[in-house]
This record gives sequence, structure tokens and C-alpha cells, in this order.
Amino acid sequence: MDSNPGSERLDAQILDAAGELIGQIVAHGERLAQRLSFPAFYIKALHTLDCPMAMKELGRRMHCDPSFVTVIADGLEKRGLARREAHPGDRRVKNLVLTTDGTELRQRMEREMAAQMPWSKFLSRPEREQLLALFRKMVCAGNAVAADDDLASAPDPPAASPPAPPANRPASAGEVDDAMSAASAGRG
Repeated sequence: MDSNPGSERLDAQILDAAGELIGQIVAHGERLAQRLSFPAFYIKALHTLDCPMAMKELGRRMHCDPSFVTVIADGLEKRGLARREAHPGDRRVKNLVLTTDGTELRQRMEREMAAQMPWSKFLSRPEREQLLALFRKMVCAGNAVAADDDLASAPDPPAASPPAPPANRPASAGEVDDAMSAASAGRG
């Protein structure tokens, strides 16, 4: 990427603008949650529950601890917006499934949020399509970088030990030397 001072300033301005936009989105979500009389994280949970989902997967998508997913599930169940069901393929796994009321609230909430977003109010349809394409491009690139980071931080696999000679013949001098070298290097 470009590392000249003008480019760095532009990147800083983009970061600032993105932070401001994210702040506006969060504020809209918080106001909506306040009108609905429930915590703001229910907004994210309802949005994320686009299909029956294992509670572990919901936690992964929301970037939260499994115990917090239990709090979310309890609250949504208490309000009649979701229910827990056993996963059809593994009864040990619990799926969280929106009820009819939960699905209706999710749709209404998403319509309200979308209507309040600045791109809905101030960008033309072609501009919104371009914005979406840019968002998707950045998300794809971000996912690729995250995958590379995961690979880079993974521990190196242990070095393979030299193969043992077949049981029906004695080891050659070279094979013994290789095995001794590997053992002395801590690989055997």
C-alpha cells in the first residue's frame, strides 16, 4: 500500500470518519433498544439470528463469551422472542430459534434501523450499491488478513521423525545417524 504522508493522512481521515459512522449506528441502535425497553445487545442478537443457530455460533458471531449468550437467550426467551431447541444432528447442541414474534420484531427493527442510516437518506441507489461493493471488498480483504494472521500465529507442526526401518531388516548406519541427530535435536 501507499506509505507517503498524504496517503497516511487520508487513511487517518477514513479511520476517523468510519469511527464517527460506527458511533452513529451504535447510537441509533441504542435509541431503538431504549424504545423497545430492552438492552442494546438484543438488537445485535436479533439481527444475527437470521436462522436457527447454535448458541456457540451466536457467541462467535457476536464476539462474546458463551455465558453471555446464555444471558441473551434467557432474555429473549423471557420476552417470547426466541426459544431453545435441540440441534437436529446433535442433541447436545442447543439452537436458538426466533419465534414468530421475534421474527416480526427483527424485521421491524431492521426496517427502522435501515431507514435511519445516513446512506438510506443521503446516497442515491447507485452510490449505495457502490458503498456496498466497497464494504464487501473490505470485509473479504479483512477476512483474508485474519486467516493469514491465524496461520502466522499457529504453532509450527513438530518436525517429522525419520521413518523407522522395517522390522524385518536392521537399520543402516545412515538411518541410525539420522535417528541419533533427530533425538539429540529434541525431535525424536
